[in-house]
Amino acid sequence: MDDPDDRQDPPRGGGLRRALFGAPRDINDPSTYKHVSLVALLAWVGLGADGLSSSSYGPDELYRAIGDLHFLAPALALATGLTVLIISLAYSRIIEHFPFGGGGYVVATRLLGSGAGVVSGSALLVDYVLTISVSIAAGGEAIWSFLPATLTPWKLPAEGATILLLVVLNLRGVKESVSVLAPIFLLFLVTHAILIFVGVGTHVGDAPAIAVELVQKGKESVGSMGWGAIAGIFVYAYSMGAGTYTGIEAVSNGLQIMREPRVATAKRTMAYMAISLSVTAGGILLAYLLFRVAPVEGKTMNAVLLENFVGSFGLAGSPAGRWFVTGTLVVEAALLFVAAQAGFLDGPRVMANMATDSWMPHRFASLSDRLVTQSGVLLMGGASLATLFFTGGHLDKLVTMYSINVFLTFSLSQAAMLKFQWTHRERSRTFDLLLHGIAFLLCGGILVGIVSQKFLAGGWVTIVVTGAVVALCFRIRRHYRDVQTHLGRLDAVMAALPAAPPGPPRPLDPKLPTAVMLVGSYAGLGVHALLTVQRLFPNHFKNVIFLSVGVIDAAAMKGVEEVDRVRQRTEASLQQYVDLARRLGFAADYRVSVATEAVSEAERMALEVSREFPRSLFFAGKLIFREERFYQRLLHNETAYSLQRRLQFAGMNAMVLPVRVTLEEPAGSPHPAR
Repeated sequence: MDDPDDRQDPPRGGGLRRALFGAPRDINDPSTYKHVSLVALLAWVGLGADGLSSSSYGPDELYRAIGDLHFLAPALALATGLTVLIISLAYSRIIEHFPFGGGGYVVATRLLGSGAGVVSGSALLVDYVLTISVSIAAGGEAIWSFLPATLTPWKLPAEGATILLLVVLNLRGVKESVSVLAPIFLLFLVTHAILIFVGVGTHVGDAPAIAVELVQKGKESVGSMGWGAIAGIFVYAYSMGAGTYTGIEAVSNGLQIMREPRVATAKRTMAYMAISLSVTAGGILLAYLLFRVAPVEGKTMNAVLLENFVGSFGLAGSPAGRWFVTGTLVVEAALLFVAAQAGFLDGPRVMANMATDSWMPHRFASLSDRLVTQSGVLLMGGASLATLFFTGGHLDKLVTMYSINVFLTFSLSQAAMLKFQWTHRERSRTFDLLLHGIAFLLCGGILVGIVSQKFLAGGWVTIVVTGAVVALCFRIRRHYRDVQTHLGRLDAVMAALPAAPPGPPRPLDPKLPTAVMLVGSYAGLGVHALLTVQRLFPNHFKNVIFLSVGVIDAAAMKGVEEVDRVRQRTEASLQQYVDLARRLGFAADYRVSVATEAVSEAERMALEVSREFPRSLFFAGKLIFREERFYQRLLHNETAYSLQRRLQFAGMNAMVLPVRVTLEEPAGSPHPAR
C-alpha cells in the first residue's frame, strides 16, 4: 500500500451502484485491458468527435465574421483545411516522440520545464471543462433551432441534464460510453456527406459564373476598402474560426486508452480526424457561399444551410424536407454530445498525470473498480455544469473562452517540439523543423488574434480562471513538498537500526498476540510506526505481519505486466520490513495484494489475517497537522480512519498511529510526497 494517508476511499458498492456503473473489473485479467482500450475507429468516435463536431460552430463563427465579404469564403475554406492538416500532422509527430501519452502537459514539462508544463496542463484542464460545456451548449443550439420559441426556458436545464447523463456513462467505463454513442457519429458522417457532396456537386456547373461573381465583388471591395482592410478582415475571420481546430490535441492526450500498438492506433485515429474535419469544415464553408446563407435570429448557420439546401430541390415545407432538416440537426446535436466525451476521457487523464507529479491532489490519479478516474470524471462534470450555468449557455462566450485555452496549449506544445527539433537538428529532418515552426506561428498568431479581439467579450474570464488554476497547482505542489521534507526527517531513525543480518525465520504462532502493520514503501514512516508499536506495547506482541496494497493508479494502468511490476516492488518493500522485524526479535511475515484502491482491499486482507490470527491488533498511520485546514482532507484523505471504522464494525481491534507534521519550516526536497 502506498503511504497510508495518500489514497482515495471511493464509495462502496451496492446493488444500485452496480446497476448504474457496472461490476468491478479484474486488473489481473489480461482481457480487461483489451476491453477498456479502443481501436482506431472507436477512438475516432470518442476523441475525434471533439474535432469533427467543431464544424458545427467553427465555420459558423468564421462566416459571420466576414460579414458581406463572401468572396473570402473559398480562401478561408482552403486556409481552414490546411490549418487542420498542419496541426494534426504536428500532433502526429508528438505522438511518435511521446508514445506514453500525456499530450501538451507532458510535452511542455519534458521540453520546456515544469513551469511551462503546469501552465499547459492547467490550460488543458480548463479547456476540457469547456469542451463539455461548448459541445453541450452547441448541441442545444442545434436542437432549439427547430423547436418552438416557447420551449426556450427549458434549453439550459436540458443541457445540464445531458451533462449528468454523460457523467453516469463515463463512470461505467471508457468503452461503454463510446460504444453507446458510436451510431450517432456514423449518422453525422452520412448526413453531412450528403449535405456537402450533393450540395457542392449540384453547383459544379455554375462554377465559372460563381467565380466571375466572386472576382467582381472582390475587386469592388478592394476598390472601396483597400487591400489592408480586406487582409485585416481575413485574419480576423480566420482567428474567429479558431473553434474549428479545437479537439485536434485530444488523441495525443488520450494515448493510454488506445489499443496496442498504441502509436500506430493513435496516428491512424489522428489521420481519420484530420481528413474528416478538414473536409467537413471546408465543405460547410463552401456550402454557405453556394447556398447564399445569411444569419437568422434564433438559428444556427447550419440550420439555415439545411433549409436552403432542401429548398433548392423544391422540398421546402414538404415532409421529406422537414425530416432531413430536423434529422440532420438532431444528429448534429447528438454528435456534439458525443464530442463532450473528449472532456470526460482526456480531462481526467491530464489531471491524473498532474496528480502523479503532485500538481493536483493525489486522489485524482486513483482509479475506481471500473478502471475509471472517478474523481476526475466527477470534477469535470461538476465544473462544466457550473460553467454552463455561469455563462447562461451562450455559445459565443463559451467558444471564446474555449479557443483561448486550446491555442495556449497548442502554442506551448509546438514551441516545445520546435525547441526539441532545433536542439537535435543534427538528427532531425528539415521537414519536422519546418512543420513545428509553421504550426507554432499559426497557433501563436491565432491565440494573439483571439485574445486581442475577444478579451473584453469574455476572454479575460478564461485567462483569470486558468491563472488561478496555475496558482493553485503551485500551492498544492509546495504543500506536498513540505510534507515530504518533514517525513524525510523520519528516515534518520533508519541509521540507528540494528545492522546485523536477520536470523533464521521464526515460525508465527497464531495463538500469540499479533501486530498487523499496514505499510507502504520501505521508509522512515513505516519504520517509525513499527518502533512506536514496540514502545507502546513492550514485549507484548510476538508476531508482526505487514500488510500492503500495491495501488494501480491511472499512470500505472497499462496492462498485466505493470500489475506484476507493482506487485514485485511492493513485495520487495515488505521483505525489508520483515527483515527489520526479525532483527528486532519478532516472528514476522507479510501479505500483499494489488488493487485500484487501498481501503476495500486492505479490509479484505485484514479479515483474512484476523481469521488466521485471532489475537490481532491492526495499526495504520495518519498524518496529523498542527492546525487542521479544510484543504488537508482533500490533499490527504482519511484512509486510516476509514479502515479503522470498517475493521471495528467487523469486530476487530484497530488503532491509528498519529504522525505529527509541522509545515512552518521551509521546504527543500526536490521530490514531491506520494
